[in-house]
Amino acid sequence: MALFNAQHDLPALAAHLHAQPDALLIACFCAQWCKTCQQYQPAFEALAAQFPQACLVWIDIEEQPDLLGDEDIEDFPTIQIQNKNGTVFYGPMLPHIEHLERLVQSISERSPVLNAGPGDLRALVAAAA
Repeated sequence: MALFNAQHDLPALAAHLHAQPDALLIACFCAQWCKTCQQYQPAFEALAAQFPQACLVWIDIEEQPDLLGDEDIEDFPTIQIQNKNGTVFYGPMLPHIEHLERLVQSISERSPVLNAGPGDLRALVAAAA
């Protein structure tokens, strides 16, 4: 199980992503002041136990703006999922963890890569660490 808070665990996150370049990366972009995010965070963290092969990252956009690239986040939570091929999902999601569970279960190596989101989150993390 790999669960990181980018604000507090950035060096460890960078090391993990370097050591596990093919791991499914699930990032939740949030803001500390957002009540929806505050309620969603425990469920997101619990999701890490269900997907031990994945790397889950909680990113506060005000504390880690360098992990957004040129992207603006307008709705919370906003989820980005990347497999070894690139971004396979990016967008706001209703704060019901079962929606994210089903989405993660549907991701495969054949999932289409999207040109959306902040870009290669692994590279953004490496540059910020």
